[in-house]
Amino acid sequence: MADKEAGGSDSGSRETAPTSAYSSPARSLGDTGITPLSPSHIVNDTDSSVSEQQVFLVVVAIDFGTTSSGYAYSFTKEPECIHVMRRWEGGDPGVSNQKTPTTILLTPERKFHSFGYAARDFYHDLDPNEAKQWLYLEKFKMKLHTTGDLTMDTDLTAANGKKVKALEIFAYALQYFKEQALKELSDQAGSEFENSDVRWVITVPAIWKQPAKQFMRQAAYQAGLASPENSEQLIIALEPEAASIYCRKLRLHQMIELSSKATVNGYSASDTVGAGFAQGDKYVVVDSGGGTVDLTVHQIRLPEGHLKELYKATGGPYGSLGVDYEFEKLLCKIFGEDFIEQFKIKRPAAWVDLMIAFESRKRAAAPDRTNPLNITLPFSFIDYYKKFRGHSVEHALRKSNVDFVKWSSQGMLRMSPDAMNALFKPTIDSIIEHLRDLFQKPEVSTVKFLFLVGGFAEAPLLQQAVQAAFGDKCRIIIPQDVGLTILKGAVLFGLDPAVIKVRRSPLTYGVGVLNRYVEGKHPPEKLLVKDGTRWCTDVFDKFISADQSVALGELVKRSYTPAKPSQLVIVINIYSAEHDSVSFITDPGVKKCGTLRLDLTGTSGAAVPARREIQTLMQFGDTEIKATAVDIATSKSVKVGIDFLNY
Repeated sequence: MADKEAGGSDSGSRETAPTSAYSSPARSLGDTGITPLSPSHIVNDTDSSVSEQQVFLVVVAIDFGTTSSGYAYSFTKEPECIHVMRRWEGGDPGVSNQKTPTTILLTPERKFHSFGYAARDFYHDLDPNEAKQWLYLEKFKMKLHTTGDLTMDTDLTAANGKKVKALEIFAYALQYFKEQALKELSDQAGSEFENSDVRWVITVPAIWKQPAKQFMRQAAYQAGLASPENSEQLIIALEPEAASIYCRKLRLHQMIELSSKATVNGYSASDTVGAGFAQGDKYVVVDSGGGTVDLTVHQIRLPEGHLKELYKATGGPYGSLGVDYEFEKLLCKIFGEDFIEQFKIKRPAAWVDLMIAFESRKRAAAPDRTNPLNITLPFSFIDYYKKFRGHSVEHALRKSNVDFVKWSSQGMLRMSPDAMNALFKPTIDSIIEHLRDLFQKPEVSTVKFLFLVGGFAEAPLLQQAVQAAFGDKCRIIIPQDVGLTILKGAVLFGLDPAVIKVRRSPLTYGVGVLNRYVEGKHPPEKLLVKDGTRWCTDVFDKFISADQSVALGELVKRSYTPAKPSQLVIVINIYSAEHDSVSFITDPGVKKCGTLRLDLTGTSGAAVPARREIQTLMQFGDTEIKATAVDIATSKSVKVGIDFLNY
């Protein structure tokens, strides 16, 4: 290791830029201030890093969904018994489940008013002129997936067009669930339940990037579920992983099998999944929700039933919202985009009504349906259209060339089953195409089971499409309470987070460093001469590669040295890429994605050694990236922050 130096410099820029671990003259090329002392991977099998200091009486999981949300819990004394939250007031016709719509209402003064059905009903009953002042939000979770540059200041737009801070809305929603759950627990226990008795689990899509996961954690801290000092109290669970944990425990009577009775991959249909998986069985979980579809591939390791991820999580924004979006496009085609945009802003509550009416008909869509589906148009839609256009809704339908949609005299849009199926098609096609790509991968070719879970998995059209495309490759199985699969699995995960032993990193992560310059190997434009030594700048020091297997508790170890003994903060930029062939941080596709901040205040004793070595340990095998650090000279732990949101 003699040819690597820890990088120390007294150049004049040190005072102006204390944030860099090392100010190289090549700053313009990217901040590559550090050279690693000791790159190494260590695996510690003791899982000491996952050790629990606290004992919680209960695990409460919150499934914060795009279209609907809910919570479930289990007392740690009787982990087999999972309680799903109490029934909610004000359910919808044709939609029976124990979850509530992910909708939130704020007063004109921007204070929290209500959540779920209550928010929707109250908003609906407001006088239209008054409603314009209130802030009503729905389906807002997708914003965290679609925003490329998510920050603590990201905005959401309410139904009336006004902007609110996303962090506040997420915190309000989580606080609402916290209060509901604690109230229900207190009622059950007959005594006041404290927040400190609860381990919280919040579910997020596996395809979410680090900033979105960190955003969810920040919102939970703001809602008082846990705190940065007590971060262990909150676990972020990945939705398809939770589903997977639940599915592998299923018994035969808890599942509906779609596939034919043919033998597939060495299984005949008389074999039961319920009798348990065989050693080494591989399966795909397709979690299709309101906003996203998440695909995870797991292998089961017996006897403990530990799970190992075989391929990095994939998926995309192909949730059932896509069907709503197609319906909106259809309305624009019939009534004009200008009218629909105006109607949404001028009559926001009526628009919500229309989408609720569509939702219940959407659930009645089926491949073999022959009779038409009727969608009631709100009176204010018919009324406002006449004012806006000067002719009737009926006229618009006749005039538009949309074949399959007719006007019925009862004031309804009458859609033929073909018209409804066409609204599902783009979304379902995307899901099938994504699955086809996945099945091409060698790791996935021997999969025995495909579990279809999530709210959208209830759609017969999706079930039929998956069955038709993959029924000959593996057995396709739907848990009976498919909408609650993730919720129940998240509770199980909270009881035993170490059940998933091996994951795959979705991205390549690393930092920029200086290496000794090697003629012929390094490009001349990366040459930096300092105190007579020739360095190559911008070298990408890889912590982990995309799709690399990482065991839970496996640590990536690096040592860093402050440029000056007096330096109290080292800030190191973290870079990521989707592929793993990265040599320099300036390569195409490499992005700065976060910072690692080592705070050396308070770690130094009376005598500061001339060269301090700070050893950093990073974990990539959990649902979130974590880091710890130690001052080698004093063996004291160093405060370390790894930040993907505020850098």
